[in-house]
Amino acid sequence: MRMSGLLAVPSYLLRNRKAVRWLVAWALAGTCLNAFSQTRYDSLPNQPDYYLKRVAKFKKEVPTNGKVIFLGNSITEGGNWRKLLKDSTVVNRGISGDNTFGVLQRLDEVSRHKPAKVFLLIGVNDLSKDIPNSIVIQNIFAIVNQIHNQSPKTMVFVQSILPVNPVHKNFPPAFSHQENIREINGQLSKYGDALKYTFVDLYGQFLNQQDSMDPRFTFDGLHLNPA
Repeated sequence: MRMSGLLAVPSYLLRNRKAVRWLVAWALAGTCLNAFSQTRYDSLPNQPDYYLKRVAKFKKEVPTNGKVIFLGNSITEGGNWRKLLKDSTVVNRGISGDNTFGVLQRLDEVSRHKPAKVFLLIGVNDLSKDIPNSIVIQNIFAIVNQIHNQSPKTMVFVQSILPVNPVHKNFPPAFSHQENIREINGQLSKYGDALKYTFVDLYGQFLNQQDSMDPRFTFDGLHLNPA
């Protein structure tokens, strides 16, 4: 049966290798089909010029093999992960405005570091452009698969998309997709074992009693503040 454009896979299938290969093929086939239909979506990062400048900067850096990389959009870029984790070797590969399409385009630069771990947080900018949930999920699966192919020893951690708070006075309305976020997170939580990633559920840690981003942790209902 079908669920919101995604294939509902029985749990017993996830316990055999053929099912794993099928899931990967499904994700990648969907992404390839998207290449023919991308004209229906604005798949560019929200800040294309800034994206290109950041990627160019990254490519000039000397590879630092075996490190931890945080990969994503402005939420990742804005985090001082070295200070927070007390680890001066952590590599920040966040780009403000980036989406799943942008991450796929720049994965070669990430994989060249042969990182020990990659923490991925991506997807909310796709939703701001009304890119369907199924496309976002397929792209995330493709990101995971490409990292495994290019850097087989890298452990991949897929973080849930964070909640948003549409009633915050500074909230950008294009990001009011709480239901989509919940559905995507639910799907991502199911396939970690099959696709060899660890799902990190951050969503619930940032909620208030109204099932929105707790205002204590945000300055606009979307991005995180220092707290």
